[in-house]
Amino acid sequence: MTSVMWFRRDLRLNDHAALARAAEAGPVLGLFVIDPHLWDRAGAVRRVCLLRSLDALNESMDGQLVVRVGSPTQVVPAVAKEVGTSTVFISRDFAPYGQRRDAAVERALMDNQVALESVGSPYAVNPGVVRKSDGTPYQVFTPFYRAWCESGWLAPVANTTPSWLSLVSDPWPTAELPTGVTLPAIGEEASLDLWRTFHTDLIDEYPDHRDRPDLAGTSSLSMALRWGQVHPRTLLAELNDSRAHDVYRRELCWREFYADVLFHVPQSAQHSLKPTMQGMRTDSGTSADARFAAWAEGRTGYPFVDAGMRQLLAEGWIHNRVRMVVASFLVKDLHLDWQRGAAHFMQWLRDGDIASNQHGWQWAAGTGTDAAPYFRVFNPVMQGIKFDPEGDYVRKYIPELAQLAGASAHEPWQAPLLAGDYPERIVDHSLERHEALARLAELKADQ
Repeated sequence: MTSVMWFRRDLRLNDHAALARAAEAGPVLGLFVIDPHLWDRAGAVRRVCLLRSLDALNESMDGQLVVRVGSPTQVVPAVAKEVGTSTVFISRDFAPYGQRRDAAVERALMDNQVALESVGSPYAVNPGVVRKSDGTPYQVFTPFYRAWCESGWLAPVANTTPSWLSLVSDPWPTAELPTGVTLPAIGEEASLDLWRTFHTDLIDEYPDHRDRPDLAGTSSLSMALRWGQVHPRTLLAELNDSRAHDVYRRELCWREFYADVLFHVPQSAQHSLKPTMQGMRTDSGTSADARFAAWAEGRTGYPFVDAGMRQLLAEGWIHNRVRMVVASFLVKDLHLDWQRGAAHFMQWLRDGDIASNQHGWQWAAGTGTDAAPYFRVFNPVMQGIKFDPEGDYVRKYIPELAQLAGASAHEPWQAPLLAGDYPERIVDHSLERHEALARLAELKADQ
């Protein structure tokens, strides 16, 4: 029996449950559909990441990947008919659009007596599985993590070598990186190499180094997980019970926690998870637009914030600690909507994932899950001094501050003659912190 393996967020051959099931049945047609609904909304960085991911997958398939362009509801049934299959295999998608798309494709396939069979997903534990004892979902991470661990996950799937079928691909779309952006190697092999290096050389220092953007302290696998170039259970299978490994396991779980939250509350992709925060007063108009542009371009006058935003423009990525700081600054120092910042991130991030991005922003904005209430306002100077103590991260992305040694790079206003053309602070953090708390009090008074 022939079958179709419809790749989506699972662009790999190893530890792939759906692909293994398809290969058991017989020859496999490997298909990826360039969906205009997603392609047209993606920023240039994500488009290039996708195309390079497909290049790498195609190479690992000896050039047999079939790429078609169009609506999946039309393309997938047409390809199934071309190869005469009765089954299309997928890894289940739990995102709101993915669920709607797959339901529509399944209906279209059924018209031709073709089954859409989902096997596995991008997660170690599927969203919706981990619940409280009363059956309701979690919105607090720590008890979710305990229940997630107790639930457990399957071992990695044994690798298979499918017999690939051939069809003609459509012409691939093209995309170019914005000027100045540099991306790392992309693909399954590069991702597994990253993991081996991190697991062998860096993971023992992970609890102490993961918040330091000036150090190579993280696994840098967020992009690989987002595109499915590595499955989380591949990583989890190599973790032990040591403190360092448990800290890393918790970080993998955050991704699954946010996917679970979005699964249960799909509207949280665009609206505050906490309904009481919907009425928070935010700024708009020309002045707000100018402040947003300064933030997006790394011109706020706060070096730790600006270094993060310039890193985003240079690499399509920001260190996680810095993501929290720049998000807090936009929402609580500049008083702008978190949705605006989240949309900007999704346009630029090479690891842009709707669940992790939107709920990470809501965490920082105090509108989402438990950990960060609105009255927690990150001080961008103190965060920089604490997590970039020698100023190396700041100087890497802000050459104007190269003459400021050590931690002085975080307070260039103390030595303006050495700060070159670096901009002055667009707001006073201490004043804006009070303003943010006043708006919170105003909101509570109205409720």
